[in-house]
Amino acid sequence: MSGGATRYTTLHPWWEPLRTEMSAHGRIQDAIAMQAYMKGIAPFLGIKTPARRVLFKKHLALCGTPSMVELPAVVRAAFAQPEREWHYCAVDLLVKQARKLGPEHLPLLEELITAKSWWDTVDLLASNVVGVVLKRHPDAVARWNQRWIDSPDRWLNRTAILFQLKWKHDTEEALLFANVRQHAAHPDFFIRKAIGWALRAYSISAPLAVERFVAQQNLSPLSRREALRLMQV
Repeated sequence: MSGGATRYTTLHPWWEPLRTEMSAHGRIQDAIAMQAYMKGIAPFLGIKTPARRVLFKKHLALCGTPSMVELPAVVRAAFAQPEREWHYCAVDLLVKQARKLGPEHLPLLEELITAKSWWDTVDLLASNVVGVVLKRHPDAVARWNQRWIDSPDRWLNRTAILFQLKWKHDTEEALLFANVRQHAAHPDFFIRKAIGWALRAYSISAPLAVERFVAQQNLSPLSRREALRLMQV
């Protein structure tokens, strides 16, 4: 039984075999619940993450990955679909290809981060795609970090705060702390949560540095609590 909306815009031919499978596996009750959980950011087909990943894996086995030349058109076509599962599939494809991406793909990633933005896609793009690209291309870090941390768009701010989330001991501490200081007083929940999350992740590698930094900053209670969670007895 099909779940969410059935209206489609043009889809890249690479996705077409998956469209048939996705349409067949949607469940209307799950679609309603998923849309409500994501605050109505988009309609859903009603395919939960484990099932969607199985379908996507089968699709990759059948069709292979698109060429790097085709990749931007492929992911844009998926993001142009109304249902959120297509956006997730596009993100999953980018995660899979992240080590093949370069600074020339950062405008595309920025475009996707600011398209139908919500934490479910933004966080994966920030930590699992943007973070991979910038770690492999450190010369691009300063430019793109500055662009995003200074942006009026909260999701680009969140990306700047989170892109080092998985860098561990390779984290550029000064950059992370500068980003946090710049938005420490930001009133938005998603920025405050990101600050705490980024500091907590770094505290695994540098607990004393994070503890000192938090003690010196006027962070929101949410950011402070999240940052120190792993260090609390």
